[in-house]
Amino acid sequence: MSAGAGSTRGVALVTGGSAGIGRAICSRLLEEGCEVLSLARRSGDLRHPRLHTVEVDLCDREATAAVAQDLARRFEIRTVVHNAGVIRAALLPEVRLADLDDLVELHLACAVQLVQAALPAMQAQRFGRIVLLSSRAAGGMATRSCYSATKAGMLGLARTWALELGPQGITVNVVAPGPIRTDMFHDVVAAGSEQEQRLAASLPVRRLGESADVARAVSFFADPANGFVTGQVLYVCGGSSVGSLTL
Repeated sequence: MSAGAGSTRGVALVTGGSAGIGRAICSRLLEEGCEVLSLARRSGDLRHPRLHTVEVDLCDREATAAVAQDLARRFEIRTVVHNAGVIRAALLPEVRLADLDDLVELHLACAVQLVQAALPAMQAQRFGRIVLLSSRAAGGMATRSCYSATKAGMLGLARTWALELGPQGITVNVVAPGPIRTDMFHDVVAAGSEQEQRLAASLPVRRLGESADVARAVSFFADPANGFVTGQVLYVCGGSSVGSLTL
């Protein structure tokens, strides 16, 4: 029996699983019976008998390839959730091409590498779930040239893969969060600050999102019962993606 074959929901690979949204996704999938492979630069504090943590720099193409091939050899991966991300904020005159290269590597190339590694097992089972974590910023946001461009690129990947893989029982969808209260968010907006309060008040739902809000959306797309939903983008953003003009 392959590793993970005895678990209820099979094996799920989650990137950026050590903290914030990724940790919440890992916790949710574990609760639902998955065996979870968490890939991140540092191990987090989440512990579970079905959780396997792997420390890897996903901006490093060679390191990512080695880990992906090893895990695909040891586990029959049924679900891939690519959540890892960084922002690298800068106004256009200060944008560094090195930052763009890093974000292309992390948000796009890493997604390709991990899905390619998991694909043979998914195709053999004629079942798979792929969920890419984009961002509300994919629609544009000041200081987010590199981030917005690569997060928007995830939408193109998902729609293309949905067309290619749908006949094989593999769905591909996108969750686009924001603003969510995580450490990465609070690196930009101080927790408890007046700026945070103004931002929450500006949202239709009048609150900021929590990591669990995003994990529930990922869980929906990852559910084996939801095989008729593919190529879709779900904004988990408190309504911030709806309109911008106030009359």
